Amino acid sequence: MTIDIKIGDIVRLRKPHPCGSYEWEVVRVGADIGLKCLKCQRRILLERSIFERRLKEVVYRGEG
Repeated sequence: MTIDIKIGDIVRLRKPHPCGSYEWEVVRVGADIGLKCLKCQRRILLERSIFERRLKEVVYRGEG
């Protein structure tokens, strides 16, 4: 079962980014999920299966 994620959503992952932030903005959706750290603006790309394991909660549902 896949999680309904859209561009613009703000998500919280289980482990913090090295900068200390837990929250990310979804910037790309497909087989891979593109995320942008809300604290340091670094962008990463995670496989959907890895993203779904690391996801803790959806903080905000974006417009897109």
